[in-house]
Amino acid sequence: MNKKQKMVLVRIIITAVLLVALNLLPIEGIAAMALYLAAYLIIGYDILRKAGKGIINGRVFDENFLMAVATIGAVALAIIEKSGDFNEAVFVMLFYQIGELFQSYAVGKSRRSITALMDIRPDYANIEVDGKLEQVDPDEVETGSVIVVQPGEKVPIDGVVIEGSSTINTSALTGESLPRDIAAGEEIISGCINMTGVLRIRTTKAFGESTVSKILELVENSGSRKSRSEQFISRFARVYTPIVCYSALALAILPPLIRFVFLDLGGDWASWIYRALAFLIVSCPCALVISIPLSFFAGLGGASREGVLVKGSNFLEALAQTKTIVFDKTGTLTQGVFEVSGIHHCPIENKKLIEYAALAECASSHPISKSLQRAYGAEPDRSRVSDIEEISGNGVTATVDGHRIAAGNDRLMAQLGIEHTPCRSVGTIVHVAIDGKYSGHIVISDVVKPTSKQAITELKKAGIEKTVMLTGDAKSVADKVAADLGVDEVHSQLLPADKVNEVERLLCENTGKAKLAFVGDGINDAPVLSRADIGIAMGAMGSDAAIEAADVVLMDDDPMKISKAIRISRKCIRIVYENIVFALGVKFACLLLVALGAADMGAAIFADVGVMVIAVLNAMRALRAS
Repeated sequence: MNKKQKMVLVRIIITAVLLVALNLLPIEGIAAMALYLAAYLIIGYDILRKAGKGIINGRVFDENFLMAVATIGAVALAIIEKSGDFNEAVFVMLFYQIGELFQSYAVGKSRRSITALMDIRPDYANIEVDGKLEQVDPDEVETGSVIVVQPGEKVPIDGVVIEGSSTINTSALTGESLPRDIAAGEEIISGCINMTGVLRIRTTKAFGESTVSKILELVENSGSRKSRSEQFISRFARVYTPIVCYSALALAILPPLIRFVFLDLGGDWASWIYRALAFLIVSCPCALVISIPLSFFAGLGGASREGVLVKGSNFLEALAQTKTIVFDKTGTLTQGVFEVSGIHHCPIENKKLIEYAALAECASSHPISKSLQRAYGAEPDRSRVSDIEEISGNGVTATVDGHRIAAGNDRLMAQLGIEHTPCRSVGTIVHVAIDGKYSGHIVISDVVKPTSKQAITELKKAGIEKTVMLTGDAKSVADKVAADLGVDEVHSQLLPADKVNEVERLLCENTGKAKLAFVGDGINDAPVLSRADIGIAMGAMGSDAAIEAADVVLMDDDPMKISKAIRISRKCIRIVYENIVFALGVKFACLLLVALGAADMGAAIFADVGVMVIAVLNAMRALRAS
């Protein structure tokens, strides 16, 4: 609870104590009126001030104006009638402030769940000058500079670890509570907290382009994009409030005037003014005006706690209506890292075959060569290798430990006149021959993410009607991955423009309010992310262009987070509709009862403050994903 909320709580307690004392102790006359007015001003002076400012600035019809008019009217009635009963005026303001305190606390809790991400903003970066560490503003660090991150410090800028190893905490970025290890040669993103060892990092981006800056920009801008529901409530309040104010005025004047002029009866002005004041209290639209934006804000906060950044409540609303999800393959459903997945028809030890192939390929920078070296698991000893000859598009030949090694595709084997065994596995096939004799082949393929299959299953459980995979890969590879994961439809060998065309076709198939989401990570995915109803980008390893074009960013690249984001969005929208129906239903019923004289100020207070508190508490459920 902040200082302002504590002050409001103190005012509530003082007012409540005064009310109890005034109703229990034998205080009457001027003294009682003075104490009641003191209690009224203690609890309501800020509402009166806001109402006055609103009138001066031309914003008359708001909840502060309604509360001020209703309570001042109740005080005036008590004075005119000499009843000495100021309880209703003070009670109305007291309960309204209690409701405001609930709302303020709820908004603060929701805001903290989002702005906690602001803690990832680094205050400084350490650079080494003459053997000593010097703290500088991260904006001043140029790309390619070497920075030092000590235990307990935040990583200020994206880069590559060039020296040291440590454990890093990524929970603020990904929502993942488990720390992970990092060592020299690995990429590290800004916003992580270094937990153990000292790291020397060569920066790969300027601070303004680093992950932490991108995240903070997304968070700061997310509240500016309003959903259709929020826009409706804002328009509704602008029209609704003047109507009820004029209706209350008519209720106070017309019935007693008609009785007096046409029926020659007493006007009973006090009774009808009382009804009009109660009518004003009931009509206050604060339950809707507060709870609907709060529901979306809580939904955005709940998503951010799970490592899902949604750029605005309009995208949260669209995500809830998603029925088709289209995936890129490489880097989205697969890790985008090629690894040895099989060794077949090998008469020698598998490890020895990998060793020969890795040594033969040691001079190449091709991804296939790097995959073989990773599988070998050691730094190749180039002194063991000689006579390397790279045959473009086919493979490589080299002498390793005195043996002539050939490693490459079918064309290389055919070119060398070596009879080989075809492979039916999906992936890149590296055939290996030793001293002119075929020694088997190595299968290298893109590795499917461990959670991809479960992610597809969870999406279907969540009501997603169709899953589609679009990729530039060969048909055999795409079909195999799609079949393994349970994807409904797959299209392969696509250029970026082809992906846009496929998404256009799928968009035409959608009916009604059904939305299409595209999930991707690469630069070539940016056009498709922009074209889809909802663009979802991988934030940890995804390209800046993809993150910029997307509407939703998954901070740890886990496709399982998509179904979680959809559940959060649907829960949020369900809560919004619950609050709209509940608030309007209770209000219209109470407005009718008050106008007919069947409900008093107590019912009016419940219809205003009670409904607001219930709606706010309901809105807070959106903070939780489940």
